[in-house]
Amino acid sequence: MLLADAISALKAGRFVLVHDDKGRENEIDMVVAAEHVTPAHIAAMRQDAGGLLCLAIANEVTAKLGLVYMHDMIADMGRINPLYSKLAEGKAAYGDKPSFSISVNHRQTYTGITDSDRALTISRMAQVCKNIENGGVEEFAREFRAPGHVPILIASRRLLAERNGHTELCVCLTKLAGITPAVAICEMMDGQTHRALSIEKARDYAKRLNIPLVEASELKEAHQKARIA
Repeated sequence: MLLADAISALKAGRFVLVHDDKGRENEIDMVVAAEHVTPAHIAAMRQDAGGLLCLAIANEVTAKLGLVYMHDMIADMGRINPLYSKLAEGKAAYGDKPSFSISVNHRQTYTGITDSDRALTISRMAQVCKNIENGGVEEFAREFRAPGHVPILIASRRLLAERNGHTELCVCLTKLAGITPAVAICEMMDGQTHRALSIEKARDYAKRLNIPLVEASELKEAHQKARIA
């Protein structure tokens, strides 16, 4: 399918699959716009993808919220305990540092982990992102608590010009779609091989359910042409 199909699906609240580069993680993430998330989306990602469900947010939004990378928090804790400095050393096997920040729950959730609870947390975070220039920071402080069950991922400031992870690829897709730059993502796992789902199996899944599958190369090309910041 074309990138245009993926953009249309994302805007309509449907799933998109995003495959990063074979030389990187070589994984496929199941993706849905945060502003459209429902408990049914969470259930599908939990059952059909099975990886860690996270919320990727654009850098300009997380900067206004004052969020920082978990890696930097842990490294800073090295001032108190040198062990933290050791934990924060080096990069992941695929070549860069993880984009994790804090994890949150909405204050109206109970345990925070149910499909309904995570859908509420993600959809209300989308509202925070949408209102970031008009009370969103105050909403975030008032409505959320940490730690929680929805990890926040911070996209690099220059997106794919700086990092080529699923965080950046998926936030780039939201910007191409012209929607709130926050997206729920979950790695697709294979219960038979106990590894990441192969691109071949992902294509079969996408075809069977009529879900657009986008390659990193398509998003990189579109990012360059659109000059997305």
